[in-house]
Amino acid sequence: MSYDNQNIFAKILREELPCEKVYETKHSIAFKDINPQAKIHVLIIPKGPYTSWDDFSMEASVEEQADFVAAIGKTAPRLGVNKTGYRLLTNHGRDSHQEVPHLHVHILAGQALGPMLEGGDLPPNTNYLR
Repeated sequence: MSYDNQNIFAKILREELPCEKVYETKHSIAFKDINPQAKIHVLIIPKGPYTSWDDFSMEASVEEQADFVAAIGKTAPRLGVNKTGYRLLTNHGRDSHQEVPHLHVHILAGQALGPMLEGGDLPPNTNYLR
């Protein structure tokens, strides 16, 4: 997946589109999702043009990586969900239904979230998970 400079997060970073910021650092920004899937739904993105975790881990500087991971960890307490619980979610590629080609982590919270995946049972021959 190649980076698209016209994706919605790139436009937010260039301030061409507004966002409701929750937290910001030199290399990262957290903001409320415009289509929340939980009572609390915040996105954290690196400011660099990275499409996925593997792209980010191979191309981002150590400073960018540390900043992004710390931003994720510091956002949950700002939202007041570090005691009640929250889910971190990131998608990569078509099979995971990644909608925006810019690395982003979702913080979902504020309610009981239920199972991570519908269907419950693992498909046959998934020994790598056991």
